Amino acid sequence: MSFYRSSSSDFSMTRSATPLWLAGVLSAFLLAGCGQANKDAAAGAAPPPAQVGVVTVALSDIGLTTELPGRLEASRVAQVRARAAGILQKRLFSEGSDVKAGEALFTIDSAPYAATYASAQASLARAQANLEQATSLAQRYQPLVKANAVSKQEFANAEAAQKQAEADVAVGKAAVQTAKITLDYAAVTAPISGRIGRALVTEGALVGQGEFTQLAVIQQINPMYINFTQPAAEVMKLRKALEAGQLKRASGDEAVKVRLVLEDGSVYAQPGRLLFSDLSVDQTTGQITLRAEVPNPKGLLLPGLYVRVRLEQAQVRNALLLPQQAVTRSAQGDTVMVVAADGMVAPRKVKVGESQGSQWVILDGLQAGEQVMVDGFQKLRGPAPVKPVPWTGSTAAAAAAAPAKAAAAPASAAKN
Repeated sequence: MSFYRSSSSDFSMTRSATPLWLAGVLSAFLLAGCGQANKDAAAGAAPPPAQVGVVTVALSDIGLTTELPGRLEASRVAQVRARAAGILQKRLFSEGSDVKAGEALFTIDSAPYAATYASAQASLARAQANLEQATSLAQRYQPLVKANAVSKQEFANAEAAQKQAEADVAVGKAAVQTAKITLDYAAVTAPISGRIGRALVTEGALVGQGEFTQLAVIQQINPMYINFTQPAAEVMKLRKALEAGQLKRASGDEAVKVRLVLEDGSVYAQPGRLLFSDLSVDQTTGQITLRAEVPNPKGLLLPGLYVRVRLEQAQVRNALLLPQQAVTRSAQGDTVMVVAADGMVAPRKVKVGESQGSQWVILDGLQAGEQVMVDGFQKLRGPAPVKPVPWTGSTAAAAAAAPAKAAAAPASAAKN
């Protein structure tokens, strides 16, 4: 009985002591939590400045590049035609290959023309023999007529026969030359150097009968021509700006050079040169036609290919190029965000000119050395300073990668 009471008293003492121990532990945890919260609050009170991408203003003369649609055209095109009638016997070239001027391409049955040539040569030989006989007779009569050994009429007849024989020789020579030309036409040659297409006729076909049959086409594709058009209104606007002094003419070698943008968006490696612009405006389209020439040594460019032509026609003084994302355009005007030396950001009105690809030409409103925001607008939080870094087109990606690296560092430390 006594044992039971002592046990219950001990148990009562243990129950009364336990809450005091738990209270101490909980108080320690609460104090630690409050301290951490105070630290977090202190850290949140002064966050690091947001990192934004900027470009530094550098004023210069900016070339106004115009991009116009155009088509490629072979610089020379020649049709290979049969100039002699006959049966096509043989094709001597590979379709799609490069040929040289004067190279044999086809052969036409030349037997009839060879016979005609031989007959013309024989006729010429007979005429020459007659000329020799007539000349000999006239020379023999010449001293005899002075001695009255022959009559003057006979001498006159001898001289006339000599001149007629000379004429017959001339006709014979022309006939031989004509027969030789026709015989040579039986061997069809390339009129120009270039790349030949497919054969339009096959062996065994009768060609040149009544008309000059087209056999193939040769195109000279090095260099190539680019025919492109520009609206007449743009040309007049450009000329007025040049006369008013708002723009100046493009100078240097780039003034006459053009660049080709292919259908896949890539830029052709070799520049071309402007040849001429048409003197009249197309009445149906209101366009002015221009032509440029571009080298094509590897044959990458093909006739009929659609291209975009970039041409520098004028320059703007003391201007700069800004990415289009840096400019805010609205009905109230165009503005950019300028970062001051203390890191504060303020809007600035600017004058925007033409677009150059993905950039705007800024004509007025900025000074050399100023920093213009291009990236990081979503990080602006009221009148707080920012940390400008040079914009390279990937500033946003770098800024997004920084928090991920910071989060990965504690995790790796915890593992260790």
